[in-house]
Amino acid sequence: MVSKTASRSARGVELTDLLASFTLSLRAANKAPRTIETYCDSLVQLIDFLSRSGLSTDATKLTRGHLEMFEVSLIEGGRQPATVSVRHRSLQAFFKWAVSEREIAQSPMAGMAAPIVPDLPVPVPPDESLKKLLGSTTGSSFERMRDAALLRLFIDTGIRASEGINLRVEDIDLTSRIPVAYVVGKGRRPRAVPVGAKTALAIDRYLRVRRSHPNANLEWLWIGARGRLTTSGLRQLLERRCDQAQIPRIHAHQLRHHFAHSWLAQNGAENELMALTGWKSRAMLSRYAASTVAERAAESHRRLSPGDKF
Repeated sequence: MVSKTASRSARGVELTDLLASFTLSLRAANKAPRTIETYCDSLVQLIDFLSRSGLSTDATKLTRGHLEMFEVSLIEGGRQPATVSVRHRSLQAFFKWAVSEREIAQSPMAGMAAPIVPDLPVPVPPDESLKKLLGSTTGSSFERMRDAALLRLFIDTGIRASEGINLRVEDIDLTSRIPVAYVVGKGRRPRAVPVGAKTALAIDRYLRVRRSHPNANLEWLWIGARGRLTTSGLRQLLERRCDQAQIPRIHAHQLRHHFAHSWLAQNGAENELMALTGWKSRAMLSRYAASTVAERAAESHRRLSPGDKF
């Protein structure tokens, strides 16, 4: 009797034909939209590479060598090691699914090690740069009031770019004794993030001017002339404001690192920082603290220097 996998191998299984089914399985597993997008983009990029290279896109004919060639092409194309690692893990998930569905007999990535990702420290923008950045939003126009509220929220809370962009108007509570923003983090884990007085004031001003905006009917908190603000729009907003402030360009993730550094530099509790940022592992705490640990150590030594006692 011929097995189901063997019969499919005989006729071939095109990667393109599996994309829709793989996507459906991810949705059924309740994976986050961003995760689904990343997994599927990785598969599309693999298909594109194989096609451009004149190689077969039949899943039953793929070998470890094909996948290694794909990853080498990403590296030689200037992709960051972290990006290549994401593609690797995404494709591993796909081929594991394909095996479980008996579309292929064995994953071509079996025993294939993930690319090494150097632990490079993320540069943390200095306080003076952030002051200039906020200074670029001074004014009463809709865009300036929106950008002031948005930037203050990221600086004040250290939330992820996706968490901030996906906020809805109803997710903001400025009436509580401690104003909060309700965000949904990785793994679809919700948490309440407290905001400071200046941030709450900036958001309140933005909400008032937002009422008369043509897109005020949208549920999303951050809006513009073309509708809701996207992660791409956030990147462009930051670039524009940094250029106006005449400071080196800053991306949203650096603001998260700045938040962690500022918290620890002021002797904030590590477990509280983990709760605020949505980290479940202390490994993330160590990673975010690493880029400026020397600066904090020097400041602590200035205050606690044993030699200064004598």
